Amino acid sequence: MANVLDLRRRIRSVKNTRQITKAMKMVSAAKLRRAQEHAMQARPYARMLTNVLQSLVRRTDLFNEQTGEIMHPLLVEREEKSVLVLVIAGDKGFAGGFNSNIGKAAQRFIDERRANGQNIDLEPIGKKAIGLFKKRFPMAVYEHTEELYDNDLSKHIENIRHRAAPIEVAAEHPTLLAKTDFEDVSALANSIISRYEGAEIDAVYIVYNEFKSVISQRVVVEKLLPIRKLGAHPVTVIEEMTEEQKEAAGKAAQESGVSINEPEESAAEREAKKFGTADVDYLFDQSPERLFRHLMPRYITTEIFHALLESIAAEHAARMTATDAATKNAGELIDKLSLTMNRVRQAAITKEIIEIVSGAAAL
Repeated sequence: MANVLDLRRRIRSVKNTRQITKAMKMVSAAKLRRAQEHAMQARPYARMLTNVLQSLVRRTDLFNEQTGEIMHPLLVEREEKSVLVLVIAGDKGFAGGFNSNIGKAAQRFIDERRANGQNIDLEPIGKKAIGLFKKRFPMAVYEHTEELYDNDLSKHIENIRHRAAPIEVAAEHPTLLAKTDFEDVSALANSIISRYEGAEIDAVYIVYNEFKSVISQRVVVEKLLPIRKLGAHPVTVIEEMTEEQKEAAGKAAQESGVSINEPEESAAEREAKKFGTADVDYLFDQSPERLFRHLMPRYITTEIFHALLESIAAEHAARMTATDAATKNAGELIDKLSLTMNRVRQAAITKEIIEIVSGAAAL
């Protein structure tokens, strides 16, 4: 059995750990509030853009009257032979099962698609997702070619893909969660759109943690492309929160002063919902093809940006709950160690008294 000195050292160590986890909990709670605010601020823009496109679809024909072709290639559906999967996890640990649950959901989806004979391209977002899939699957290999023509006045640059395995990591995005800049997300969306329009991929899916509130979140697989219905993507729920998880998250949120209810709809959101819903005709200055060409990429960028914001909020909520549980466990461990130390010390004192009494009786 450990002596009193060892127990005191261990109690001191656990107390220091409890101070760290308590500080991490408060930091995560503060970051969660900011993440919720950012998500709320982005909603009116997303709602307005969706309503603009929905209004355009209602008032124009999706097919060109002369050629019979669909207005935008992102609306074209093909047989899914090659699919792209965006996996959004976190940058840090100490978040309970947040990162592992997303990794398991993504792997389950990949296994299902691979069983159907489809090729999979992965683009992990976040350091944890990159670390997980970089170990399992090889990186995609591209051949960079440059060709001069017009008497060396012009240059043609092309990156040719050489697929070596059915499942490959096409690209990595380690800094996208840290900054969450709309321009960076737009560059990612444009790259995906270019590959889809070139028929390099036939569908795009996002695996992330959908966040509504601290006690209302779930891991989902959302189909981003092709676009079937504006404002509503097919969603497959992989994992819901259990009642125990909801209870733990609710207690941690209340102790940190974070609301467990979904944020109320703002005035800007209510106005955005009304836009373009009136039953009137509009005169469009530009052709529907040109409007779709400019608005569709922006719509895809907004959807990815929205998924990133929700995932960030969910990560902070998971870390707040996990560090709250760690703080409480540390407190319980300190109580147990203190009780053990008192018993050891009492036994030592009792032993010394018995030795003194026995020695006095022997005299």
